[in-house]
Amino acid sequence: MVQQLETADSVRRQVSPRIAQKRKAEFGQFMTPSSVARFMAGMFPPSTLQTCRLLDAGAGVGALSCAFLDRWVAGGFDFETVEVTAYEIDASLREHLKQHLASYSSVKAEIIAGDFIELTATADDLLYQDQKRGSYTHTILNPPYKKINSNSAHRLALRRVGIETVNLYSAFVALAVAQAAPGGQIVAIIPRSFCNGPYYRPFRDFILKRAAIRHIHLFESRNKAFKDDEVLQENVIIRLERGGQRGPVTISTSTDDSFTDLATHEQAFDRIVFPGDPERFIHVPTSPEKNTIELLPAVRYTLADLGIRISTGPVVDFRVRAHLRDMPEEGTVPLLYPGHLKSTGTSWPAPDLKKPNAILRNEATEKWLYPNGFYCVVRRFSSKEEKRRVVASVIDPAAFGDHTALAFENHLNLFHEDKHGLPELLARGLAVFLNTTAVDESFRRFNGHTQVNATDLKLMKYPSREVLVELGTWARQHVELNQEMIDEQLVKLTA
Repeated sequence: MVQQLETADSVRRQVSPRIAQKRKAEFGQFMTPSSVARFMAGMFPPSTLQTCRLLDAGAGVGALSCAFLDRWVAGGFDFETVEVTAYEIDASLREHLKQHLASYSSVKAEIIAGDFIELTATADDLLYQDQKRGSYTHTILNPPYKKINSNSAHRLALRRVGIETVNLYSAFVALAVAQAAPGGQIVAIIPRSFCNGPYYRPFRDFILKRAAIRHIHLFESRNKAFKDDEVLQENVIIRLERGGQRGPVTISTSTDDSFTDLATHEQAFDRIVFPGDPERFIHVPTSPEKNTIELLPAVRYTLADLGIRISTGPVVDFRVRAHLRDMPEEGTVPLLYPGHLKSTGTSWPAPDLKKPNAILRNEATEKWLYPNGFYCVVRRFSSKEEKRRVVASVIDPAAFGDHTALAFENHLNLFHEDKHGLPELLARGLAVFLNTTAVDESFRRFNGHTQVNATDLKLMKYPSREVLVELGTWARQHVELNQEMIDEQLVKLTA
């Protein structure tokens, strides 16, 4: 009986390659490998409950339920009875799911055909159920990953029951939390993108209001949790406790789904969600030691304290094609893309960039322009191969000759003073600080994807304006800077 998970995993390996990519895209679902399913089942704490009511939404062929039930059969739980409710929308998988759950003779299993969101978010009693805290004692989830359109039936149904979110995976988790019994345990493998950014703020608020985070597992290799399906999204496994009191959070890491190098430590909750953070970013510190930024008391200022603002480049090129020009001409101003930024400075114009180098200056575009000057800019996207997540550069006005205005494309974040340039040494010092290893490591604790949003940078802490100017002065004295020099200088000036 303990081998039932292996049976389900064998079916998964046979079925998954046959499911067309179009069908995977339609449902946004990728089936759970046995090693991950077993690890997730092992994350549930011991329980003295006599009856377990298990929810598996988006159950696939049943790997997660089987892993949980195998642990129970092997004596891992003291339940007398287990009732399983499994939702599966894909008819081609339901027969396998039915067979696998039927093999547990002492389990009462209900398999529900259909869309988990439609069937539960539209239920008249869900709001009341949320108030009385539902009925599932345990939930194990590998929810689908797919964006929810703002006016879709899913979005409207979720909004009816107080859930505002942008992806199927966060909707599944929110609904599971809403339906959990007091003390109910929810274990889910989900993309890490919910940890930061404005789009997932309502979801973070929703779960933090109703549940305590007990455990977060991080895969250090981006593509190893679902390598059979070539999923590149960085994933975490999270355990939540419905109505639990906030306390220490277990953090575990492994390179991949073999878990051979599993490392575990505990963190105080206020190192997971910083007190006073209005965005409620969820940090995942990968070691028990504080990182360099936390250990430097001088790094404690907000951008507002420094009188610096940050904005996303306002020019969205495909919306203003009529105003774009491949090369500068009379009546245009420089248009800057990430490709114009080199380690040696700004290279403009760049004929080989395959992007327009200029934009017409007229009544329609004037509102997007900034006066020529010194700016610190950070690319919004890094490639998956890049070692650094945060890459900062200095815009030097000398690169643009007699041009009096600049335009910044949407793939850049820029630091400015009330839509004007920064003093040169401040711009240079800010870029040095942002390019330190300490900043990159700190940033990775809450950002699990390759996008760097202006909001992310706004919520970080910075050295004082005076220290940044000192960093800028030092940087200008060197023709070339390497990573070791930058990191050492930050500690010298802020320790």
